[in-house]
Formats: sequence, structure tokens, C-alpha cells
Amino acid sequence: MYQFLMIFVKTRGSIKDMEKELGVSYPTVRGRLDELQRQLGFSPGGSLQSAKNVLDMLERGEVTTAEAEEMLKQAGSGT
Repeated sequence: MYQFLMIFVKTRGSIKDMEKELGVSYPTVRGRLDELQRQLGFSPGGSLQSAKNVLDMLERGEVTTAEAEEMLKQAGSGT
């Protein structure tokens, strides 16, 4: 997934460009994006999982309290 994420950033999220870069079809790119979302806790209806991920990151010291608070606000608002 790391390579996929790097290509996503490189192509600025353009699925068409990702198709070309990866040599795969649109449905394959979408499927991989869906899987990445699930792994990050951003799946549809996954706000509880997302909140858990943020709290886990806070516990591990990966984000500050202020960053965690902002992430939780964004997860709650759907943005």
C-alpha cells in the first residue's frame, strides 16, 4: 500500500493518471483506494474506527493533543 499511496500523492489523486502509472483499470484503482480507506479507518460509516485510530496515534505520540482534536472534529463533520 505504501507504493500505491506514493503514486496517489505523485498523481495528486488523479485516478486516470494512477491507472496509467500502475498499469491497471479504473475499478482496480478504486478498489485499492477503498482498501486504503479501510486500513486508515475512513471507510463509510467508519467514524468510530477512525476515532479509535486517532486516539491510538495520540497514545503512541504520533500526533499532538491539538492535532488529534482537529482530526476528530473533521471525522465527526464528515470532511
